Amino acid sequence: MKKILLTFTITLSALSLAQQSSLLKIKKYRITELEEKVRESSGLSLMNGKLYTFNDSGNTPELFELDKKTGKIINTLKVNGKNKDWEALANDGTYFYIGDFGNNGGTRKDLEIYQVPSDISLNDSLRLISFEYPEQQEFVPEYSATNFDAEAMVYLNGKIHLFTKEWGAKSTTHYLINPEIPGKQKAQKTETYKTGFMVTDASYFDKKLYLIGYTKKTEVFLDIFEETGAGLFFKGIPRRYYLGSALSIGQIEGIAADQDGVYISGEKFHSPLGGGKQSLYFIPKDKLGE
Repeated sequence: MKKILLTFTITLSALSLAQQSSLLKIKKYRITELEEKVRESSGLSLMNGKLYTFNDSGNTPELFELDKKTGKIINTLKVNGKNKDWEALANDGTYFYIGDFGNNGGTRKDLEIYQVPSDISLNDSLRLISFEYPEQQEFVPEYSATNFDAEAMVYLNGKIHLFTKEWGAKSTTHYLINPEIPGKQKAQKTETYKTGFMVTDASYFDKKLYLIGYTKKTEVFLDIFEETGAGLFFKGIPRRYYLGSALSIGQIEGIAADQDGVYISGEKFHSPLGGGKQSLYFIPKDKLGE
């Protein structure tokens, strides 16, 4: 009986989340299947009009520039660092910021962000920005249950804005990190929002914050928040879109917005029920009601 009740509750929760969303099936906005070199695309960033991505843990420390119309790799930038678990990519127009803070077990004490010059030939001048969550007191393994994982960040107003992937709480917490502080710093908690899904990437453009992610039931959602104060987003209700299932569109892990619309990337997804190829999508601005 308990098992039936739990299933019923989870189903109701999933239905409720979907009913609060506008339907926007992104499969029809697919540009291409990404090359095998980026089969684990785990983030996107637009820098000076160019689109970049990378692979997550276990892969080489490289950034890939993608052709925005075809998704083909047109340039590879080798980073003089380690890819422990790269999960997010942002930039300030001069430097890339690579989030090496994947932490789905909740045990990492070496959370880092690489600051890398856009002129990759200056690799020797890259910096490591180290941080910790002051609220985390225990480091007992909680795989796929921790609230101290993260896969999303943006650069805004001279700060790195990090958004957590909270497996247990199904929320996201917004932290600030100062890239100018040497040594390990405590991330500054600013606001929290109950997304109902795990946030896997973020983008900021034109006073809007885009958060994308999925549920354990493979449902993919996009929330668009209006900026309500300088670098604050969670006082209002976002526009929410249901984008489809990872079973057909891949495990969505990247988003980057500009004046034309949003680019979205997904890594290859496998399941006994099916799976999706690694893909790049583009949704025009007018399809998002903007």
